[in-house]
Amino acid sequence: MKISARNQLKGKIVEIHEGPISGTVSIDIGGGNVLFAHITEQSVKDLELKVGDAVTALITSSSILVGK
Repeated sequence: MKISARNQLKGKIVEIHEGPISGTVSIDIGGGNVLFAHITEQSVKDLELKVGDAVTALITSSSILVGK
């Protein structure tokens, strides 16, 4: 996957909080740092995200996107 975002942080999903429309994915990026990505429930399903998955957090000026 090629992405123009330069701020890419690799990590592992440690928790997923599901909601009716959107949820929060907690990503451990090491060094005691955890990112929280607010994404739609449909994205959680489409990406088949689960705790323990290795993911990349793509940070833009207005949001954090998750790629798998």
